[in-house]
Amino acid sequence: MKKMKSLQFFFLLFLLSQTCFAQLDVIYNDLVWSDEFNTVGAVNSTNWHHQTQLPNGSGWNNNEVQHYTNLSSNSFVDGGYLHIVAKKEPFTDQGVTKQYTSARLNSKFAFKYGRVDVRAKVPVAAGSWPAIWLLGKNINEAGSYFASNYGTTGWPACGEIDMMEYGIFPTQNINYIQSTLHTPSSNGNSVNNGGIIASDLANTYHVYSMNWSPNRITFLLDNVIFYTYEPAVKNDSTWPFDKEQFLLLNVAMGGWAAPIPSSFVSATMDIDYVRVYQNTTVDTQAPTNFTASVGAITGSTVELLLNATDNSGNVSYNVDYGTGTSSTFSPSGVQKSLVITNLAQNTNYTFSVTASDITGNFAVNNPIVLNATTSTIIQCTGTSNIAQQGSFSTGYNHTFETIGTDVKITFELLDTDKVGVIAYLWKQSPFAETQMTNVSGNIFTKTITGQTIGSTISYGVKFAFAGGLSVTKYVTYVVGSNCSLGTTTMSELQQIIYPNPVENTLYLQLLDQQNQITLTDITGRIQMEAQLNANDSIDMSAYKSGIYFLTVKNAHGTQNYKVIKR
Repeated sequence: MKKMKSLQFFFLLFLLSQTCFAQLDVIYNDLVWSDEFNTVGAVNSTNWHHQTQLPNGSGWNNNEVQHYTNLSSNSFVDGGYLHIVAKKEPFTDQGVTKQYTSARLNSKFAFKYGRVDVRAKVPVAAGSWPAIWLLGKNINEAGSYFASNYGTTGWPACGEIDMMEYGIFPTQNINYIQSTLHTPSSNGNSVNNGGIIASDLANTYHVYSMNWSPNRITFLLDNVIFYTYEPAVKNDSTWPFDKEQFLLLNVAMGGWAAPIPSSFVSATMDIDYVRVYQNTTVDTQAPTNFTASVGAITGSTVELLLNATDNSGNVSYNVDYGTGTSSTFSPSGVQKSLVITNLAQNTNYTFSVTASDITGNFAVNNPIVLNATTSTIIQCTGTSNIAQQGSFSTGYNHTFETIGTDVKITFELLDTDKVGVIAYLWKQSPFAETQMTNVSGNIFTKTITGQTIGSTISYGVKFAFAGGLSVTKYVTYVVGSNCSLGTTTMSELQQIIYPNPVENTLYLQLLDQQNQITLTDITGRIQMEAQLNANDSIDMSAYKSGIYFLTVKNAHGTQNYKVIKR
């Protein structure tokens, strides 16, 4: 018999929780609601509501072709299992006749945050669409259990969590199941999904699980994680999952599922148990050993290194800096790297960092205050409409930014008459083509790693779009150079700096008697600023070996030089 004794069950639960402890952000231990389906006969009406009302008066959503009923032939308990049966049979209800019947159960229990485990055997009959899923308690769908008292919100603003769906993925393996999130930011054919191939769905019971915390939603098959939803920005559009949800079990027919063959008779989803876990024991222990320090710094980012321990297994961190905020979490005792982005260059920032657990207990040494100053952004930017293939109606922007030994290359297509744009980075020599990442709109980026400071690289971009393509000119960039320090005139100014490389004294022969001189290191930090004469020198003896950039500004314009200090 599949039912376990209590001691065996809790021992297994302990082992499974230890297996996933390092992967799940919150471990839920307390069983708060369940149905073991031990009583033969009708479905337990204390736990479940049969949703039968046609939401649009004539049919169900997604072009499904069945009637959902409360008939015992469509849903019943026998042998320790709930059986949901989709059948081919004519049935008239609400003045509408359909050729298939099935059942759709709503749990009369709703909750916020926790873990759901459903052990089930899924039918694979063509045309059937079995699902284990959740909807917001606030959904205003007619006929759902909570709608009459709590239905204030439409779909998808209520949020939908599909723990398991089968039968609507025609290009996938016959044993493929998928989990999907539907939100205002992405719904219908949502991009927020992940799938896995199970073993022998038709004949084998599997445990389908969802672990839902304030941080993320994780999906598991037989206690193995296969997809996690964790949007970087959580708001009403991406994260309606801060309110209670209820469970649904059903087998739909047709619609987005495969065509129903004429030979179809019935398809059954057998469910062993449904269990919901939360943490009901009050946690009063605050995080300890809380530390925070500054890591890597660039012209637009500051890395914060965070660590703390907590009995809940995870720690949340919140960072305030001026008008900005950022948050993250990490397993207890595991250092977390949080990179604060979109900062201004050459700017001092004060970061106030707090640590807490999921219950809201705060570390006793909160907050830790850190200070960091961003460096000068080492980059060159430009705009052009020159094409080596095709043409540009407006043109494009380009940026080359040196970050350590990496170069981040960004191109923006300014043409507004091109749609469906994708971009490929072209390396001039030896030629290579690599797809770029879309940032937003028609802005694309790609980072090339392991570059040598002072070396020259040359790249262009192929913009492909509906009906054609256009390729930019090749843009040449000296790795580590900072064109933002000044704009070089196009004429060849006869100014001389020597020797280069230099050991001690760098001599200058300049065109004007008054010259504004700026010397920066490869991070963009200013090492010297001075007014020098036409024939002058710079003492470099005290400088460390490396690459420097010298900017000369006078009446003839601005010129940049790369200086190598031995």
